[in-house]
Amino acid sequence: MKLMNTPEVKLAVVAVSRDCFPMSLSQSRLDALKAACDKEGVEIIALKTIIENENDTLKALKEAADAGANAAMIYLGNFGPEGPETIFAKRFNGPIGLIAAAEEKGDGLMGSRGDAYCGVLNASYNFALRNIPVHIPDVPVKLPHELVSDIKHFINVARVIIGVKALKVIGFGPRPEDFYACNAPIKPMYDLGIEVMENSELDLLVQYKSVKEDDAEVLEVIKDMEKELGKNVNYPDLLPRIARFEVALMRYYNSHLGASKFAVFANKCWPAFESEFGFVPCYVNSRLAKRGIPVACEVDLYGAVSEYMVQLASLSPATLLDINNTVPNDMIPGKDLKGATSTDLFMGFHCGNTASDCMTDCALKYQLIMNRGLENSGTPDITRGTIEGTLRPGDTTVFRLQSSADCKLSSYIAEGNILDIDPQSFGSIGVFGIPNFSRFYRHVLVAKNYPHHAAIGFKKCGKVLFDALAMLGVKDVKAPLPEGVLYEGENPF
Repeated sequence: MKLMNTPEVKLAVVAVSRDCFPMSLSQSRLDALKAACDKEGVEIIALKTIIENENDTLKALKEAADAGANAAMIYLGNFGPEGPETIFAKRFNGPIGLIAAAEEKGDGLMGSRGDAYCGVLNASYNFALRNIPVHIPDVPVKLPHELVSDIKHFINVARVIIGVKALKVIGFGPRPEDFYACNAPIKPMYDLGIEVMENSELDLLVQYKSVKEDDAEVLEVIKDMEKELGKNVNYPDLLPRIARFEVALMRYYNSHLGASKFAVFANKCWPAFESEFGFVPCYVNSRLAKRGIPVACEVDLYGAVSEYMVQLASLSPATLLDINNTVPNDMIPGKDLKGATSTDLFMGFHCGNTASDCMTDCALKYQLIMNRGLENSGTPDITRGTIEGTLRPGDTTVFRLQSSADCKLSSYIAEGNILDIDPQSFGSIGVFGIPNFSRFYRHVLVAKNYPHHAAIGFKKCGKVLFDALAMLGVKDVKAPLPEGVLYEGENPF
């Protein structure tokens, strides 16, 4: 299923040429880069205008806009005109990257030398003068076929930037007292370009009541739920209630995008929700996440943004889980821990909000913890509505973007695996093996006051997230360190 609520990146590649170098050199190298991209199935818009002066800059900007480009890569076919090329970057409305051409053959160094090593240095200095965030690969000067992977990577980075800067976070309900960690300042979101729309739970209830059980859309959603769950429907009488809720949320999404292009939700989900709506919202949340609209639990606004960023980086549904509990030793013998140690393991858990495609088995169930408190451990009714199962084994990325109390953004990224180990528990749950996680947990997650929620991806996308955060201006980004390399504040003795 193609994810909705996800920007499509249209990348323009603009070649530049310093006036004391032959423009034909930049043109031939752009042609070779376009051919290499075509061969690998990477779509780019190779601009016809080559920038040599400021008038060319204006022509290139118009050409890129007319082509619908929303990201651009500046390609130094030779040294490049540092002023005009950085003016292009300043005025272009979208993420900017920079790459350059390596010299092809020794016998061309007399008449066809491009000097791009020099050009990248001067370009980077000019970007800094104009305060322009630019993505520059670790090795920016390469041959055309070698640059294709860098262009692919930048397209993924650009997708995150474009999505975040056009995002609205829709929250329902006050951020709960028992989860102070979810109650972070929202000003840094505005600094990133994100709009925040906070509403009352009553607004959500009014929206829900406006949808009738016999509504044609509700009936279609019921059919789709039955198809998705198959023999694991378990509570067919519940489907009309939760189908109404799905329709209500989608109608709210469609009618409240406003000036934004994309949106995510962060909704209050208990304890008052169950008595007024008559179910838990987890399964519906999972279905929206599956389509590309993350719904964070417990009004976790930064959790919703974190999920969305993982979705954009991986082009697959993400989920939000608690970094929840340790893994008993008797579950570990004989298991492949994928490079982690027994102390690096943890269980990621939430009530039942993970897309069905991201679990090996799942069924419609009830929330055990809520049932204890709201229904006195009796026959479940209003606590039904979770989708529960074991997370699909494979690659994973654990990610969080968070604001501190003094409005400073920080983030962590960790890659590893969801292990093929039965969690033997309830909810959407899996066993995670993240190499070097134990020290990372203590000296980053705990020491830097991160909350219990983490966005979970089902692919490894840490490199994309790291580079996107750099372009967004988030400077405090942490990843697990190997044994022997100390974290700030870690006791060396």
